Amino acid sequence: MIIVKTIGRLVRFLLSTLDGMRRVLHFILLLLIFSLIIAGLAGDIKLVPASAALRIAPFGNIVEQYQGDAVDRALDEILGEAEPQALLQHLVEALEKAADDPRISSVVLELNRMGGAGLSNLQTIGRAIDRFRESGKPVIAIGDYYSQGQYYLASRADEIYMHRLGGVFIDGFGYYRLYMKEALDKLKFNMHVFRAGKYKSYGAPYERNDMSAEEKEQSTEWLGDLWAAYQRDVTTARDLNAQAVSDYANNFISELRVEQGNMAEVAVNSGLVDELLSHEEMMDRLIDIAGSNGDDYKAYSYIDYDDYVAALSAEGTLIPDSADKVGVIVASGSIFSGRQPPGKIGADSLGRLIRDAREDDSIKAVVLRIDSPGGSTFASEVIFQELVSLRDAGKPLVVSMGDVAASGGYWIALPADKIWANPTTITGSIGVIAMFPNFEGSLNALGLNVDGIGTTSLSGQFNPATGLGEQGSDLIQLSVDFSYREFLQKVSDNRDMSMSEADELAQGRVWSGIDAYNLGLVDELGDLAQALDSAAELAGLDEYSVQYIERELSLEESLVLRLYGAVQAVVPARAGSGGWSEPFKQVAATVQKNFENLANFNDPRGMYYYCFCEKQ
Repeated sequence: MIIVKTIGRLVRFLLSTLDGMRRVLHFILLLLIFSLIIAGLAGDIKLVPASAALRIAPFGNIVEQYQGDAVDRALDEILGEAEPQALLQHLVEALEKAADDPRISSVVLELNRMGGAGLSNLQTIGRAIDRFRESGKPVIAIGDYYSQGQYYLASRADEIYMHRLGGVFIDGFGYYRLYMKEALDKLKFNMHVFRAGKYKSYGAPYERNDMSAEEKEQSTEWLGDLWAAYQRDVTTARDLNAQAVSDYANNFISELRVEQGNMAEVAVNSGLVDELLSHEEMMDRLIDIAGSNGDDYKAYSYIDYDDYVAALSAEGTLIPDSADKVGVIVASGSIFSGRQPPGKIGADSLGRLIRDAREDDSIKAVVLRIDSPGGSTFASEVIFQELVSLRDAGKPLVVSMGDVAASGGYWIALPADKIWANPTTITGSIGVIAMFPNFEGSLNALGLNVDGIGTTSLSGQFNPATGLGEQGSDLIQLSVDFSYREFLQKVSDNRDMSMSEADELAQGRVWSGIDAYNLGLVDELGDLAQALDSAAELAGLDEYSVQYIERELSLEESLVLRLYGAVQAVVPARAGSGGWSEPFKQVAATVQKNFENLANFNDPRGMYYYCFCEKQ
């Protein structure tokens, strides 16, 4: 009995000790969490130095809106799994504010890690660089190598430096798609494609092995507009003759042969680069301009653009103090029904933001910033009606188009009092597409057969295992034609043109922003800043501040993001490795994207206002 009691006491003591240790560990963990939160609150806002360069070094693709849920993205970045992205808004705001900030001595463009960006967005940043240069402060571009997009921004600098083993690669714009008909035939897989509009080409890769004459015709026009704009902007910025960029691209190999493979010398000889320098020589030049930081790791004095925007926001100097506001709602990505995370447009989630703007008395006008190739017809209409309600409530609605506002992206622009586009925006694509897969041949080849009976003539018409029936095919095509007429009616009603005039401009045809302006599909040419001024003018505002209308984060989400800010200060973001496997990844990504959209689209009728109009 004594032994049993002794063992019992020992067990209780051990359990009590373990419980005490658990509580101590929990307490230590809580202290660690709160320390990280305090560190995040105190340390993620950096002060602007008394004298420094503004460093524009975007990492990743330049986007209108960070993609994905904020917390998930933060965790992915900690784990090194997030796709790096740079926010267009921050780049432009930093440059515009730096022009009048006496603490900012210059701008340094370090573009080595900048990823993809549409020409429309590059032009927006380029204009911000031009406005900074008007302040009389220098802009210097440094780089190991310049891709076409990177060089577009570098061309706006006063001086462009490049490493001796670098190069400038400009290959123009291309539009290439992966056609799968032959492969699908070998797999005995059939995709039924229904369309309204002879130029509507989204489903072409599933029914063709090459590009149609109609798609080549329209693509030649809008690609030509973009290439002309790129050449004009670069040659003007560099004070070169009008054909200099075209000659550089077309004669690159012959010039490279003359220079025995030295790409850097070809760039200098062509006037694209001012001087070839080593990294150390570049840093010496920047120290002369911006001053020394006194740190071997950070040779010259600078503040990164993201840190600068955060510092200005903390100072309360980023947005002018005004009770009257123009709200900005970002609609970025493909259009789906329901709620969607940032980087996708959900009818319910975007509709909630539109209602928030409508019900907020301080919001006097709204700018809808669209960067979307379209998507679900049903979701597009839900968003359209929310925007009509906003406009009917007496609040001016202005649309600002980014890189792409096509098909469903154009549909949701139609309620606006004014539509602004950049000359190189891709828009239009007024047409409808629907697709239905048929696996009957694939199953039969494997010896799998489906048989059965139904109670009506429509029974089994939409079974992908037995093939699309004749009545099912008629139903889809009739619905597509109806949706197309609805699209034309929307254009006719909101763009002051007849149905026949709308039909002539529609047919699924893609237009550049400059052509859309000349044809009356948009009202003005300009970027977001001009659209904001336009909205304020319609609202009768002499002064206004800008408020981005976004979903509010919960307390838990805010805490996680603060923790992320603290961890990020200790653990830097990891860059992608690239390497020889990159071409294989690109091909795999192309195939994946073709089928991913089909899997993710959730229109209840299976019909889409969607434009596959991405340049490469």
